Amino acid sequence: MPDKFTAKWGESESPEPFSSKVRDSIRPQGQLKPALDRAVKRLEGQIQRLDQTSNRLSERDKSLFAKVVEAYSKHDQPHATAFANELTEIRKTEKTVMNARLALEQIVLRLKTVTELGDMVHTLGPVIGVLGSIRNAITGVLPDAGRELEQIGTELNGIISSAGQTTGFTLDFATSNEEAQKILTEAASIAEERAKEKFPELPAGTPKTQTHT
Repeated sequence: MPDKFTAKWGESESPEPFSSKVRDSIRPQGQLKPALDRAVKRLEGQIQRLDQTSNRLSERDKSLFAKVVEAYSKHDQPHATAFANELTEIRKTEKTVMNARLALEQIVLRLKTVTELGDMVHTLGPVIGVLGSIRNAITGVLPDAGRELEQIGTELNGIISSAGQTTGFTLDFATSNEEAQKILTEAASIAEERAKEKFPELPAGTPKTQTHT
């Protein structure tokens, strides 16, 4: 086998059956599988961070909603409108966090199903595209999370490069971008539905232009 192959995946001191060599050449062993597992754990850590942020935003949402209702019941339109405006921004942020969490969850599920090097190349392509979109969306909300996702994306790029050199597989960028968009669209759709279920409507009479998300 080529030197770069044996250096990456390791070689046995005794001769192996041909079938074993073929099997080992397609499984993500050696340095790449642990690297992929580390990336998954880091992504799971970011999901936990987003959950914590979502919980804090939910508490703020409830508090602001109560203030809107109270101000409106007292016919204090200026304060009702001000609180409604702030609530609108909180809910926009909540939807962003919810969307990012759902997309990361889909990424983790996909990465955990990788069993062959060829799968690794084709799976990581769209994953990296999704990570870039999520990073851009949440950097303004959670700068540390944005930086962490950027680092994870760089690490995954390295894994793709190594896997491609080992297998000869190349990334189909058109298909990769299409798959990435599917993941993002699905996450956005689910986030929108969950937001409708989660967020109570503001009192009738609150300016509609202030409550759109």
